[in-house]
Amino acid sequence: MTDLSSHRNPGIVFVPHTHWDREWYEPFHVFRFRLVEALDDVLDRIEGDAGFRFTLDGQTAAILDYLEMRPENEDRVRAAVLRGQLSLGPWLILMDEFLSSGETIVRNLRLGHQAAERLGGASSIGYLPDMFGHIAQMPQILRKAGLEHTALWRGVPGRVSGHAFRWSAPDGSSVRVEYLFDGYGNGMDILLTPDELTRSIRDYRGVTADRWGEDDVLAMAGTDHALPNPRLMTLVREHDSEELPIRVATLEEYLSNFVDGSDLVAVHGELRSHARGNILPGVLSIRKNLKEAMARAERTVDDAERLAAQWTMRSFEPFFDMAWHKIVESTAHDSVVGSGTDETVEQVASRLAEATHAGRAIRDSVLAELAATVGPSGFVVASTCAMDRTGVVEVDVPVAVDPANVVAITGDGVVVPAQFLHDSPEVLADETMAAAAVHRVLRRIHRRELFGLQIDHYSIEPGELTFHLAEVAVEPEFDLLDLLSRLTQATKEAKGQWRVRTLAQRRSRVLVALPVPASGVASFTVTGAQSALDVIGSTGTHPTPRASQQARSTSRSVDNGLVRAVVTDDGCFSVTAADGTTLSGVGRLVDGGDRGDSYNYGSLNHDVVVDVPESVNVSVVEDGPVRAILRVDRTYAWPAALDEDVDRRSAATVSVATSTFIEVRIGEPFVRLSVAFVNAAKNHRLRLHIPLPEPVTHSESEGQFSVTRRGLEGEGGWGEFPLPTYPASSFVTAGPATLLLTHPSEYEIVENGRELALTLLRAVGAISVNLHPLRDEPAASEIPIPGAQDLGIHHWTSVAILPSPHGYEDAEAVRLADEFRRDLLVARGTGEVLHLPGSRAGLRVEGRGVAVSAIHRIGDAIEVRLIAMTDTPTSARIGGRSTRSCTSICSEARRLARVRTAT
Repeated sequence: MTDLSSHRNPGIVFVPHTHWDREWYEPFHVFRFRLVEALDDVLDRIEGDAGFRFTLDGQTAAILDYLEMRPENEDRVRAAVLRGQLSLGPWLILMDEFLSSGETIVRNLRLGHQAAERLGGASSIGYLPDMFGHIAQMPQILRKAGLEHTALWRGVPGRVSGHAFRWSAPDGSSVRVEYLFDGYGNGMDILLTPDELTRSIRDYRGVTADRWGEDDVLAMAGTDHALPNPRLMTLVREHDSEELPIRVATLEEYLSNFVDGSDLVAVHGELRSHARGNILPGVLSIRKNLKEAMARAERTVDDAERLAAQWTMRSFEPFFDMAWHKIVESTAHDSVVGSGTDETVEQVASRLAEATHAGRAIRDSVLAELAATVGPSGFVVASTCAMDRTGVVEVDVPVAVDPANVVAITGDGVVVPAQFLHDSPEVLADETMAAAAVHRVLRRIHRRELFGLQIDHYSIEPGELTFHLAEVAVEPEFDLLDLLSRLTQATKEAKGQWRVRTLAQRRSRVLVALPVPASGVASFTVTGAQSALDVIGSTGTHPTPRASQQARSTSRSVDNGLVRAVVTDDGCFSVTAADGTTLSGVGRLVDGGDRGDSYNYGSLNHDVVVDVPESVNVSVVEDGPVRAILRVDRTYAWPAALDEDVDRRSAATVSVATSTFIEVRIGEPFVRLSVAFVNAAKNHRLRLHIPLPEPVTHSESEGQFSVTRRGLEGEGGWGEFPLPTYPASSFVTAGPATLLLTHPSEYEIVENGRELALTLLRAVGAISVNLHPLRDEPAASEIPIPGAQDLGIHHWTSVAILPSPHGYEDAEAVRLADEFRRDLLVARGTGEVLHLPGSRAGLRVEGRGVAVSAIHRIGDAIEVRLIAMTDTPTSARIGGRSTRSCTSICSEARRLARVRTAT
């Protein structure tokens, strides 16, 4: 190890490194080709000079990518790590912290640490060099992993005047931060004049003396996709002196000379200041479909883990490892943010789809195992929420039901509300053909499947063949070869024209509102109201909810007794809670120009803002009693693009049809809102506005193990204008309005605190523009990305409006957001006999403001990760049953419960 404490005079420590974006303005494999050549050189330098050190960017993925192409060099890598010359990890990927879930960040650290340990050891520095700001809970995550130091650049508030500060999380956990105030490439500037190195060092020490004091200067000798000067070690030896000591070290060696920094400036919570580094906030809203794909992958794999941990004895560890690895890979700060080329974005989306597919396969496999315990006329339902809930499922019932009297009966003997949606067609095909051609129809049959259903039975009459299909066949066997033989004989006897009919058993699409215990499973079957009473008699039943508790619609309103929405002539609507809290003018769509790029929104000096529709039409989609939906169709004329003068929008317009679905469900205290449209314009931003009854001075949003409170303005400095656009993951609250979300989104409090605006789309055409109205310099090269205009892309955004006069805690936003994001899972029973088992609970978590981040298997135990999303101390209680023993961790905290992040 390099000894940095043996000299008395302050000097400089060079840390050779590279910042390696795995994919960005080139796709992954192009950059990896360059990476392999670069690390070949690094290994040669390490082995050729015992004094040379190299810090590999804090992310283990870089060395894994290298070794996949150079597996023969694994022993060389391990030896370099063990000698202290090569520093790896502790992260797998340098992620965007605000676009990953907290759980994904934990898995990132765990995967990176484990991989680095297998190669000789992981760095003890939580290196975060180029993230676009930092989450409030990062200090706690690092400390729970045993890390006491980090080094970072962006987002640090202007009041930090030294080269280090003490950073604490909401729960009080803290780490010492080495502040890279001049970026992670300051040493490259010093090396620009290598033959005058001593003078360059003195000059740099002089202009930054107020930062370093008597400490050694940290000179990060590396930058994006580049290696330090190949003469570095020679230069150091030539210019090193007792008067001006010059050393080479890893980042870990440099920081090992500092204590915990308890006497440093204290900074609390998230780091999103623009004071000395651009945080590029526009990445929150660009390529929204990529953010949706990330959240979908995380949620699908998480749901699968929860089911597998509690409802099967089978192990899916290799599939989960692969899925999480693909998710974590995609979180890189130039990946999920969407600031790469179109081909890079396509690769990220494909990787996320693969993770989703793996999670879905496991989830469906466990669900199929549960379905085998339920008879074929019933359904099994599973909940991945760790609290009791009532949710809604849609199923196809293989019998005709009376729309006015349909109900469902659970395996517990409880009658629950159901809603008839529609019937499926009975006649699927009615064809006439020559006798010689009839046998070709059999080519449509795949073993027993025909048109997506099962052949229950068939009949052959002279000149007529009829198939009878069902979702679940009653007849135990079907012999395709026997059918072929009989049909061949019949067509010989009856020549001429034949009629071939395919009849489906009449099916009804039904909506059921079902109570399901925490992490539990339940079963039900659908029948008529009187039939249900005949089956279970008068005992054990629950009456259908009163009319005032059912979801109902009129031509302009939806209501479920807990919340009511009324549409006005402009297509907006009011939302009123049972306590009288009212939000008016909700749902206004505001479209304006954007001359920016993938990193920053760019305002226009002469913008044309469109928020008044050309036409409005309101129609009833469903009228209850389980779900009531109104559809509001609005047509707008949006400017087609920017003008030649990019400070103006074009005079030419495009007609854009939008559909807004306003929905209430039985028992839910919020209004669901979905906005759908196909984008037809370039260089613009579309936002959904929610007016507030009174101006607010702050907002609160959930994300990555915390709820963060923010004012209406950001801290500026130099580099970019501090737009107060902020991230929210599962909800954002402003005054009495709480907005539940399905994926990380961008919001802003506008109109001097009078409205909450949620970005639905931001369409631009370049990674970076050289001349930006709100940024001093380019963020990258001006590379076209036509895919980021989202032309012809169908956008569907779903949110929920939760009115409450006392903020997110009293509104139970933590619990409701979890229910909103997690649909109940349903499958038709596949058991051989009619059987409806009673409901069964899994792990149950109780506690005010307590959220569950993970329930997954580790060896023979189950790990439960809990977060307390409260401003005041709270506690959690874990109970219920499981197929495995349960290992959990939870403690009281001011803001966050302890998070288990063992690595």
